[in-house]
Amino acid sequence: MLLYMIFGYAVAILKVAVGLGFVIFVHELGHFMVAKLCGVKCEKFYLGFDIGGWKFCKFRRGETEYGIGILPLGGYVKMLGQEDNPARLREEMERARQKAEGEPQSGPSAVDSGQPSATIESAAPGAEAPIEALVSLDPRSYMAKSVPRRMAIISAGVVMNVIFAFLMAVVAFSIGVDQPPCVIGDIFPGEPAWQAGLRVGDEILEIAGKPMKQFRDLQTAITLGDIDPEKGVELLVQRPGVEKPLTITVKPDRSRGAFLIGVGSPSTNWLLKDRRTWLIQKTSPELPGSPADLARPAFKNGDEIVKIDNVPVTSYTEVCAELGKRADKEITVTVERAVNDTDNPMARITDRVTTVVPRNYMRTVGLVMEMGEITAVQDGSPAASAGIRAGDMIQKIDGHSVADPMTLPDELARRAGETVEVTLERKGFETPVIVAAPLREALGFFPPQITASDRQVEVPALGVAFHVLNRIDRVIEGSRTAKAGLLPGDVLTEAVLMPPDKEVLRQLKVDQPKETIPFNGTDNRNWPALMCEFQRLLPGTTVKLTYLRQEAKREVELEPVEDMNWSNPDRGFVFEPLLYRDKAHDMGEACAMGGRETFDMLTIVFRSVKKLSTNQVSMRVMSGPVGIVMHALHIADQGTVQLLLFLTFLSANLAVLNFLPIPVLDGGHMVFLAYEGIRGKPANEHVQIVLTYIGLALILTLFVWVMGLDFGWIARH
Repeated sequence: MLLYMIFGYAVAILKVAVGLGFVIFVHELGHFMVAKLCGVKCEKFYLGFDIGGWKFCKFRRGETEYGIGILPLGGYVKMLGQEDNPARLREEMERARQKAEGEPQSGPSAVDSGQPSATIESAAPGAEAPIEALVSLDPRSYMAKSVPRRMAIISAGVVMNVIFAFLMAVVAFSIGVDQPPCVIGDIFPGEPAWQAGLRVGDEILEIAGKPMKQFRDLQTAITLGDIDPEKGVELLVQRPGVEKPLTITVKPDRSRGAFLIGVGSPSTNWLLKDRRTWLIQKTSPELPGSPADLARPAFKNGDEIVKIDNVPVTSYTEVCAELGKRADKEITVTVERAVNDTDNPMARITDRVTTVVPRNYMRTVGLVMEMGEITAVQDGSPAASAGIRAGDMIQKIDGHSVADPMTLPDELARRAGETVEVTLERKGFETPVIVAAPLREALGFFPPQITASDRQVEVPALGVAFHVLNRIDRVIEGSRTAKAGLLPGDVLTEAVLMPPDKEVLRQLKVDQPKETIPFNGTDNRNWPALMCEFQRLLPGTTVKLTYLRQEAKREVELEPVEDMNWSNPDRGFVFEPLLYRDKAHDMGEACAMGGRETFDMLTIVFRSVKKLSTNQVSMRVMSGPVGIVMHALHIADQGTVQLLLFLTFLSANLAVLNFLPIPVLDGGHMVFLAYEGIRGKPANEHVQIVLTYIGLALILTLFVWVMGLDFGWIARH
């Protein structure tokens, strides 16, 4: 098994290395080919940088040395008379002169991307340099060529990246691409989509008048759109069961570095299919040790849930609604199971299997935390009608203090249809504010998005979301936690999830690594987020809590236990994502689809750069080489098609970023050449060197920044 995993990682790494290497290779190949066509002598062609002469391998064919450098952060083509290192720019100019005069050459110097920095003489635009102007230049040097030819050499790398992106997209759509449609599959409590009243299952038809097809379109339209956060953006929504589309205005939030509305991609009523890959040994249709896992007869990958307690269900939304209604009961689940191996629903032969799934209980550690302020009120909710505001603090319900902020949603859900008296603490008011609010029936239960950082608690019956603080309000009497010595006022700072012993892991046939969850750290995790984690832990998992008491740091290790008075609607099912297949029927359609995808990727990168420059998108959301490689490894394990689309994006990204008007990059050199073409002479040598130093400093600063983000030295929030 270990050898299987090692081989799997090796295969994934090889796929990523070849893919990323090819993106760089085609860029440098563009420079190399056009330079050769223009008669420029190319002394080196390298993938990676041979810093200090260190390299993995090299060989020489003709006048060019080919090799792979020790530093895998790009590549370069070294042309005679061209130098990107401002410290050696003058030396390279002299070297080009000396050869023309028959003097010995100095040793070759390395450059970083094969881009020109300066010329000594120049031809008029569109013409070869006159003989008189080239008497001191090697005729095969880069500087001896006309401005149009040098522009062609410089732009060739970007052009090749665009062509490569297009070809990758064409191949991907020829095979068939699985895409999530523009349907909401999850809504984060308290976020803009939740506040506006959007629901799981809503299909987004248009955003600001622009048609939406896939979920990525929604993300792009919100994050990179021209949005006024005060006015918001209009969404045209098709809601299941509603005949006409609805128009809903959402005000995106930028607190996480970019405009977001707090939604997740859609799911189906099918249990997860088996995605056994090199990196993932086996995918399960349920969480190990959960009620769904303990049910008999057992569920299988690809089962379609069609009934819950004899109530027909046809979608993920309906499944979750029925689970929410039956949280405190044992349920029977009927699934349709394929008896022939085919992905075509029309050709599937199925059998119906009914399984009894036990009740699920919430796991706790005997702590009640302090309630925080209300963070958001849902539009059109009972809370909004009663005048409850964001910033209010709930003190009492019907004259009684809130026993536990985490159980409040469950308690009020059982009182749907009643009117409750809510006592609020409101800023600026000396006395409490008391309002009457009718409680509504919750639409259903939806498994929480564990990866959401600033997790909030939603009260669906009331229509409010609030924070729960990391300060202990009380310790439940008789619990193991009470015996462990935790006291009210202690503040949690970190939780470490400790996996069960090896025998439990062996029996469950899974692996669970140790996980550290910092509170109020870079991930901004809090008590509700940790409670969500508790519900998905393997049996026998313990949690080591670090807490502060009067500035002294202490630790305690606890085991989450089931609370028999608190039901968990989530039975542990893992659902298949909702996808549709985009597949071209012929080569013409594949080219059209590939062209649209390439254009979309180019514009997304360009718009991202634009939004970064205007600070609509924070610099903290960027990724560096480590982040790109890790993401690529994850994509590679999803299949060849997804890797091809990722390479399309990466190649388009390189094309746009490399053409930015920054000295050292292709775009900066194009600016110098445009200036030379207009003026008829190159820019001042001193000015070029100063600007190149500035460009180099900018690139190095950016590199340090993204590496800091990748390694967690710089907080992303």
